[in-house]
Amino acid sequence: MDEPIFSVTKEHLETGLRGYPVGYCTTSFVDPQKGLFYMDQPISQLVELDPLEVVHLLYSGNVGSKEEMQAFRADLHKRAFLKEETLKTIQTLPKNGHPMKIFACALITCGMLESTGDYKEDCLNLIAKIPLIVAAAISHHAGWKLNLSDPSKGYIENFVDMLSVPDTPKEELLRVFKIFNKLHYDHGGGNLSAFVGKSVASGLEDLYGAIAASMCALDGPRHGKANQDCLEFTLKMLEELGENATVGDVENRLRDKLANKELVYGFGHAVLRVEDPRASIFYELAKKHYSNNPLIKMALLLREAGPKVLKENPKISNPYPNVDAISGALLSASGFNYPHYYTVLFGMSRVVGISIQILYERSIARGGKGVPIYRPKYFFKGKV
Repeated sequence: MDEPIFSVTKEHLETGLRGYPVGYCTTSFVDPQKGLFYMDQPISQLVELDPLEVVHLLYSGNVGSKEEMQAFRADLHKRAFLKEETLKTIQTLPKNGHPMKIFACALITCGMLESTGDYKEDCLNLIAKIPLIVAAAISHHAGWKLNLSDPSKGYIENFVDMLSVPDTPKEELLRVFKIFNKLHYDHGGGNLSAFVGKSVASGLEDLYGAIAASMCALDGPRHGKANQDCLEFTLKMLEELGENATVGDVENRLRDKLANKELVYGFGHAVLRVEDPRASIFYELAKKHYSNNPLIKMALLLREAGPKVLKENPKISNPYPNVDAISGALLSASGFNYPHYYTVLFGMSRVVGISIQILYERSIARGGKGVPIYRPKYFFKGKV
């Protein structure tokens, strides 16, 4: 690709590098009309696969034969432990603030006590360890018992078993957690958390430190916390309109909110110009298993009413639901009604894709030399 592919003008400055090409992503991409692809496969075709088959696809480029998957699982199982000192340190972290802070601190702790300094080894190690790291962080913050880890049960099965979620059948959590985990592994190379992780790693920070920075990026309300905001928005709509609300009621309330300059959450996307296929998958799961749940009913009404109302504004390029419009409501309906942990679950999943992207940029790109340290140019402007 020797010919210029992008011309920089003044209008591109101070736009968050939006749309500006900086490199390659070898794991996934987002098509505006077709949605998220892992490698060359649309996400809708991967829903029925075991989570580790999807991880293998992102890591190796293929789903893997029976023999390849047996070897891959065995390798990850050997890596899926934490030193006693690491666990004890995580369990002494302060509980102040959002649980994402504990998660980031836990990753830094792992960097001090678990890192090998080799990006490939640490990539596989972190993918194997992340269910235990997250289970330890959530259990510590929530005051729940952390059950013993047994990775032979399955990647998400073990995670659910480690959590002592009160009064919630594990089969309900497993149904939603497995799909939630798979749908959030990766989302192209330019989203904030992925870009931040790769930028930090370009300075040769170890993988754990780079991923901790990624999770701090994910922590913001414009990124990973959006699922919490969407859930709160859906709950507020339910509170305002009641369980017997109609599509017309929801349409009118949305118009009122827009007229009052209030935000409407769960719609629009930086790349997509259709309903997010991940949201479509979640909506179908919600209708199949939780159609009588009042929160799901409201989420489904918003799915129908939102695009109609937003299309009335010609300036809105994508009036369709994104994945956050339904993911929080679905987690709540499954019995995991702990919104402050939703971003942590998001992060647990996204660690997989970002780690593999960092491995590429550090050890494979440019014939193994790796991507140079990130150093974009800024023009001096002076005081304004």
